[in-house]
Amino acid sequence: METMSALTASEVTIRPATAEDIPACAEICFQAFRTINESHGFPPDFPVPEAAAGVLTAMFTNPNFYCVVAEIEGRAVGSNCMDERSVIFGIGPITVDPAAQNRGVGRKLMQAALDRATEQRAAGVRLVQAAFHTRSLSLYAGLGFQVREPLACMQGTTKMREIPGCKVRAAHGSDAEACLDLCTRVHGFARRGELHAALHESTAVVVERGGRVTGYATALAFMAHAVGETNTDLQALIASAESFGGPGILIPIRNSGLFQWCLASGLRVTQPLTLMSLGLYNEPAGAFLPSILF
Repeated sequence: METMSALTASEVTIRPATAEDIPACAEICFQAFRTINESHGFPPDFPVPEAAAGVLTAMFTNPNFYCVVAEIEGRAVGSNCMDERSVIFGIGPITVDPAAQNRGVGRKLMQAALDRATEQRAAGVRLVQAAFHTRSLSLYAGLGFQVREPLACMQGTTKMREIPGCKVRAAHGSDAEACLDLCTRVHGFARRGELHAALHESTAVVVERGGRVTGYATALAFMAHAVGETNTDLQALIASAESFGGPGILIPIRNSGLFQWCLASGLRVTQPLTLMSLGLYNEPAGAFLPSILF
C-alpha cells in the first residue's frame, strides 16, 4: 500500500458527510487549525478536539448545511461545510489533515462546495480566511474569490459596560422583522435563517435607540454576526457582552472608528483575518460584524 506521502490528488474522492464522520473529521479539524495557527504564533481556533466536534456536529447534522468529506483509500483526510440558510452561502470550516496537505485536497473540497452553490443558485458565496495562511489565500483567490474586508479577531471585556442613549436587551420573536429589515438595508439581503436560529436558541440581542431597534447580534461570538445603523449601535452591543464566544468577535478594520474604539476600550487583537466573496457583493451601507463564515 502507498504511504500518505506518495498519494496524489487523483486518489482523493469527495462524498457527503455523515454523523459517523464526526470523530475523525473533528480530530483533523482540531489538528489542522492547531498546526497552522501555532506555526504562526497564534492560539488555535479550537482549544480542544471536543470544541471542533461540537461545531462539526451542529453542521453535519443540520439539513441547512452542505457538508462533504475528502477520502484517500477510504480514510477521511478533510472536510468542508457550507451554510445555505441565506441567499448568500457561507463556507467553513474547511480543513485538511496536515499529513495530506499540498496534494489538491483543499481545492477538491472547495470545488465541491462551489458546484453545490451553483446548483442551488446561490447569489454569492463568502468565507473568512486566516490572513497569515498564505496557501488558503492563494487557493481562494485562484478560485475567483475577491478580498472584501480585512478583519481583526478581538477578545476581552470593554471598560464601558453601556453606551448612553442605547438600550440592549434580549431579542424576541416580535423583533425579527425589524432585524431582517435592518440587515437588508445594510447588506442588501436578510440573514433570516441565522436570525431565526439565534432567536430559537435565545442568543440574539437587540439595541434600541429612540424606542426602535437600530441594531442586533445573533450573539457576540466567533460564529455570530451583528448589524447596526451606526457604530454606536455596535458599540452598545459589544459593551453589553460579559464575554465573547469562541476566539472572539470579528471587527472590520476599515471601520477605523469602531476598531479604534475597541482598542481604546480595552479589547485586544488575537489574529488577523480576511473576508472574501464570490458572486453578489454589496458594499455595506451601515455598521456590521461578520461571523467566521461571513
